[in-house]
Amino acid sequence: MIKVRLASYLIAVSGLSGSQLLEPPSAIEYEEFSVPRPRLLLLAILLAQFVIPLSISGTAVALPSIADDLGSNPAPLQWVVNGFNVSFAICTIVWGACSDRIGYTRSFRIGIVVAAAGGAVSMLSSSIIVLDIGRTIAGIGSAAVLTGAAPILSHLFTGKARAQAFALFGTINGLGLAAGPALSGLLLAVYDWQGIFAGHTIVLALALLGSARLPQLGRSATSLREMLDFSALKSPQFLAMTLVPIAGAVGFVTFLTYLPSALGATHGLPAGATGTLMLVMTIPVLLSPLLVHRIMSRTSISPTLIVGASFLCLLAGGIGVLLLLRPDMPVAVSVAPMVLLGLGFGLPLGFVDAEALAAVPADRSGAASGVLNLFRIGSEAVFVAAYAAVLTAVVTRALPGPSGQLIAAGGTGHPWIYHDGLVVAALTMISLVLILGIAFTVLTRAAHNAAYSVATDAVP
Repeated sequence: MIKVRLASYLIAVSGLSGSQLLEPPSAIEYEEFSVPRPRLLLLAILLAQFVIPLSISGTAVALPSIADDLGSNPAPLQWVVNGFNVSFAICTIVWGACSDRIGYTRSFRIGIVVAAAGGAVSMLSSSIIVLDIGRTIAGIGSAAVLTGAAPILSHLFTGKARAQAFALFGTINGLGLAAGPALSGLLLAVYDWQGIFAGHTIVLALALLGSARLPQLGRSATSLREMLDFSALKSPQFLAMTLVPIAGAVGFVTFLTYLPSALGATHGLPAGATGTLMLVMTIPVLLSPLLVHRIMSRTSISPTLIVGASFLCLLAGGIGVLLLLRPDMPVAVSVAPMVLLGLGFGLPLGFVDAEALAAVPADRSGAASGVLNLFRIGSEAVFVAAYAAVLTAVVTRALPGPSGQLIAAGGTGHPWIYHDGLVVAALTMISLVLILGIAFTVLTRAAHNAAYSVATDAVP
């Protein structure tokens, strides 16, 4: 009953109807199939997908508790976060290529099994090194889940149904990222840090059961050189759209991951309270794709304008965090910039993947999806690590030794020293978002000019 209700809720958010779930497939050859319960099938895909962003943004909340139990050595402790992100980023392109050969459905199921195994190892870890290994295994499996899920949606749906399916896909990714700190904080408060990884494992097990009726899709015989095909990046439209999730990683995911630590260091808030406060970044991410879908279906507003608005929100939100998240100011004033950051990330979620894949041949959607998600997840891994490195360098320069490392991890006692590190890290991320926004504008104009030239040449 719970799964049926959740499926109905997700379908309602995306605007999908039961009759739209299985429109005639695109002109790609794959095995004959029939899907008896499409809503539950779609739910299985989304459940597996939901764990991935949850892992990226929610794990950092547990670091203080993990440090208490398994040790506070800063290098292996940080790899509890980076182990998942880095292995995920590296393996995304590999699984994207392999899925074109072995089939998207098969790689999707393998990914669920491997990710669940990594979650189980993490849950049962008795040392920080074993926990790092578990998070790395989970990242490897999650890469297969992600690169299999997007092409499955692309092959099963066409036209309006495909756009709506990707809107739901984007909503789940964004919701998982935005809700990561809050949900992880809740599990941490009730079941300690092991409960976070147990929750991931349980959801993946349910997704595996639900995927049993998935049709076999996307098997093709291509060479390794063809599978590792970055030719999609030659398209200005595809390249421009890859910059959007990169900007989201820089301007949203970095703050989302470490704002709980910042709130603890600057205001002394406990993990449970910070997790609850992070919900103000979750709500805009949840509502934005549905709002944007309705606006675009009823008006002439283009995806380019929506993306432009998202860049402005990311910039304004980052500046707001920089100016307002201070030890001498009340916590409440930080709510407004957090909402702006959520909007900046959430506005383009529902159409970025669809717009990017529309620029490449349909039979290369697996490789293209792997490239797109390599940029998306790779940028999250790189910039989350970069943010932490910059902040830690500033803090430990002012306060050397273990005490500085503890403050950089969100410990209390020196709020202004932490704030100095926050300022440098935030300025770095804001500057990068501005550069990405300029690059997106240039590439979008190039794509528009190229399309106009083709249209002009076609006129006799």
